[in-house]
Amino acid sequence: MYNLLNGLSVIEASSFVASPTAGLYLAQMGAEVIRVDQIGGGPDFRRWPVTEGNDSLYWENLNRAKKSVALDLGSPQGRELLQELVRKTGQFVTNFPAEGFLSHSKLAEGRADLITVRVMGWADGSPALDYTVNNSVGYPMMTGAGPEPVNHVLPAWDLLTGAYAAFAMLAAVQKRGQTGEGLEVRIPLSDVAIGTVANLGGIAEVLYTGANRPRLGNAVYGLFGRDFVTADGVRTMIVVVTPRQWANLVAALNLESAIAAIEAERGVNFAKDDGLRFNHRDALYPLFEAAIGARTHADLTAAFDAGGIVHSAYRTMLDAANDPALVANNPVFGSAANPSGFDYPAAGSFATVPQLDRQAPQPAPRNGANSEEILSERLGLSSGAIAALIDAGTVKQG
Repeated sequence: MYNLLNGLSVIEASSFVASPTAGLYLAQMGAEVIRVDQIGGGPDFRRWPVTEGNDSLYWENLNRAKKSVALDLGSPQGRELLQELVRKTGQFVTNFPAEGFLSHSKLAEGRADLITVRVMGWADGSPALDYTVNNSVGYPMMTGAGPEPVNHVLPAWDLLTGAYAAFAMLAAVQKRGQTGEGLEVRIPLSDVAIGTVANLGGIAEVLYTGANRPRLGNAVYGLFGRDFVTADGVRTMIVVVTPRQWANLVAALNLESAIAAIEAERGVNFAKDDGLRFNHRDALYPLFEAAIGARTHADLTAAFDAGGIVHSAYRTMLDAANDPALVANNPVFGSAANPSGFDYPAAGSFATVPQLDRQAPQPAPRNGANSEEILSERLGLSSGAIAALIDAGTVKQG
C-alpha cells in the first residue's frame, strides 16, 4: 500500500475479476475505493476457493483495502442511492451493462464531469468471459502439443483488462483536470485480447505467413527455450535470450565441441542468432537433453546461476506459497485481519517505491461495513434517515 492516489475516491460496482482488479490496484496505490454491493453479496461473493465457513478467499483478496456499502439494488430506492453516490463522488468503475440505470448518460445528468470506466465482454455489449475470449483469439490452439486445444487456467485477459481500466481511470482524471469534461471509457475484454495479440505481432504474423504458428509444446517460439529433465528427475525450464547466456550455457554443459560440429555441418553460427537456434532445434535439443539428463538439478543450478542463465524448476503452487523468497520474506506480503478469519500472507502493492515506506496490506471489507459512514458523508443523510433505510431493508450496515 502506498498513498500515491490519496484524495482520489472511486465508486465500484462490479463482480468477478476484471473490474474488481481495477479497483484493487487503485486502492493499493492509495485511492479510496468504495464497493457498492447487493445486500448479502453479489454473484461472486462465494466464488471458489472458499473456506469451510463458505468465505470466498477469491473475493477476500480481490477486494482488499476497499470500503463496502450494501444496498438492495433490486429496489428503486437502492438504485437511486447508488446513482447518487456515483454522482457525488465523480469517479465510477463498473462492469454493469452500458445501458440501464447505471448508463453513463443517465448518471451524467446529475454530474457533467463524471468519469465512468466500464469493463465489458464484447464491444457490442454482449457477455464474455476470459475463458471464452481466449478461445476467440486463438491461444488455446497454440498451447500444448495438440491436436486438442488447451485452455490456460490464468485469467490473463481479465487481469490485463483490470490493469488497463485502472490506467484508463487515471488518464481520464488527468484529461478532466485539463478540460473540466467528464467521459466514459469502455474497455471490452475482447478488444484487450485481440489488441494484445496485435501488439505482440500475432495479427501481422499470421497475415504475413498465411498460416497459424505450429504447436510447440513447452518450446519457446523463436528462441532456444524448453523444458529438460535432470538426472534426479527435476523438470526445469531453460530460456536463452542473449549471446552471453548462450555462450555460458554451452560452456556450463561442456558442449562447445558438439555445437561447433553442428555449426560446421549445417553452415551456421549460433553465437548471436536466436532464430538459427530455434530453426535448428532438431539437432540442438538431443545434445542438451543428454547433457542435462546426466547431471543433478543442484549441480546445474549452481552452474547456471554462476553464468547468469535463466532457468526455473517446475513446481506446484503449494511449493511457491512455501517459498520464503517469493512469499514469507517478500515485502509485498503482510498480515491482515481477513473477514474469513484465516491468517495467511496477504499481497499489497506489487510495485516498490524505495523513497516511501510500504504500508501493510489491508483486509477486504465485510458486506456493508461502511454503509452508514458513506451514506452520511457522501449523501448527507442523517442517522435517522439511514436507520429508516436499514429498517426498510434498502441498506445493510455490516
